[in-house]
Amino acid sequence: MGGIILKFISWNVNGLRAVVNKDFQSEFKQLDADFFCIQETKMQAGQLELDLPGYHQYYNYAERKGYSGTAIFTKHEPISVHYGIDQPELDTEGRAITLEYQSFYLLTCYTPNSGHELKRLDFRMKWDEAFQAYVGQLNQQKPVIICGDLNVAHHEIDLKNPTANHHNAGFTDEERADFTALLDSGLIDTYRYFYPDKKEKYTWWSYRTKARDVNSGWRIDYFLTSKKLTSKISDANILSTTMGSDHCPVVLLMHNLEL
Repeated sequence: MGGIILKFISWNVNGLRAVVNKDFQSEFKQLDADFFCIQETKMQAGQLELDLPGYHQYYNYAERKGYSGTAIFTKHEPISVHYGIDQPELDTEGRAITLEYQSFYLLTCYTPNSGHELKRLDFRMKWDEAFQAYVGQLNQQKPVIICGDLNVAHHEIDLKNPTANHHNAGFTDEERADFTALLDSGLIDTYRYFYPDKKEKYTWWSYRTKARDVNSGWRIDYFLTSKKLTSKISDANILSTTMGSDHCPVVLLMHNLEL
């Protein structure tokens, strides 16, 4: 590949069929990514046929209808495709897809939300532990690029109202500690790598409070990479003006990756 720049995009679309009705395909074409990762597809096989010329399409569906789900659309056919994180009791919700390439793995993830009154925090903790173990196994073989809605604001800078939201889903001490542990296992948060002090850059805003109108948001969508890939990262960005979901897309640009 030489010095060719590869463009990675990740977007929680909050329903792929819904966003397709909001001009998704035009947006998709304009963004022109090499790898386009989707979370929260909320659909089953056969419910949507997307015409994306030049792209290979991979889907992981939840057993429960209209819930969760992930997808990856890529211009570059992978060596192999793996669905889930090798934990049958955690893999019924279609939350992860891994594509293998010559010099890296690409893993898209939709991390479980701990829910109202933290009713799913225990499930989330089990997921975090299993996910870190799975990533660790991958990272021993090849460097990893991880993206998706990881459902945690890591630091106070990553959400508008940290004090009011402390102990709420996505900003509990437990979730933040697990995310720190994931990074400490040999990964970097690419956006903070380039912009360590940038404030008020968010990727999710609550529909219920019209939070996007006043930019009262959370940064819970990420691109993480193995530290081994640091020299190959060109830039990371947040496309906060792209509409269609309560999340916006995030972008990673990389170079000199062997496919």
